[in-house]
Amino acid sequence: MAEATDDRLRLLIERIERLEEEKKGIADDIRDVYAEAKAVGYDTKIMRQIIRLRKMTPDDRSEQETILDTYKAALGMG
Repeated sequence: MAEATDDRLRLLIERIERLEEEKKGIADDIRDVYAEAKAVGYDTKIMRQIIRLRKMTPDDRSEQETILDTYKAALGMG
């Protein structure tokens, strides 16, 4: 029984290692796309903000914008 458990653990660890390697590859690919965007003149900081906003639900995005407007008004920024 212990041997079967050891094999299962080894297989799980190996799967995680493969997935981590894939994740690193994907992160490298994303970095390359941002570098390409920057090379043609896009602002990658703004692109990252847009991507973060697109991940949000419309309600969450609206709530965040309302809070931001409230803070800006409190600080006399508009």
